[in-house]
Amino acid sequence: MATKKNQILVPDHIYVPKHEIIPKSEAEEVLKKYNCKPTELPLIFVNVPAILGLGVKPCDMIKITRKIPNSIIDTWW
Repeated sequence: MATKKNQILVPDHIYVPKHEIIPKSEAEEVLKKYNCKPTELPLIFVNVPAILGLGVKPCDMIKITRKIPNSIIDTWW
């Protein structure tokens, strides 16, 4: 018999970069800054463990901030 797996929330793990939903106004600024459309940005699935607890909805823009070992902070949209 199959059993249901428990979901493990991983946003606090040291190897998981910081994920956050940005407001629509900031999302529009990002699109203007990079001169692109929302369809030209990478997609992320709503069942990715790092964003399960954020309450992400379709069309939300996620900001991912990674810390690189040489102390540079890298931001992805």
